[in-house]
Amino acid sequence: MNRLLVCLILGVVATTWAVAQDTPSKSKSDVRTITGCLSKGDSADEFLLTGNDGSTWEMRSSGVALADHVGHTVSATGAVSNAKTHNLKEDAKDATADSGMKKNNSEHGHLTVTDVKMVSESCQQ
Repeated sequence: MNRLLVCLILGVVATTWAVAQDTPSKSKSDVRTITGCLSKGDSADEFLLTGNDGSTWEMRSSGVALADHVGHTVSATGAVSNAKTHNLKEDAKDATADSGMKKNNSEHGHLTVTDVKMVSESCQQ
């Protein structure tokens, strides 16, 4: 009887996990547009966008001149690196926040920029 119960529980867990793997995140996309302040990153071709919503994004681009916009408020569009993993991580952070945890829930990710538009020549602090 105990073995049957264990097998049943394992079957339910495996089925739930399989369904969760095939279900895309509801509001998350592989392509994002983030508006915020662009600054220089840690390496020569890396930049940091601090979003108006408190999110932070490490950004790179081979086709967009990000260096021209350092210190500007920009709206950057690009592909989220490792989007599925990133979205699962952000969903987990949301779940802990929903359960009452007081940790910082600001999003952080990596973006390969495909387009950038200047919103303002300066960043509001």
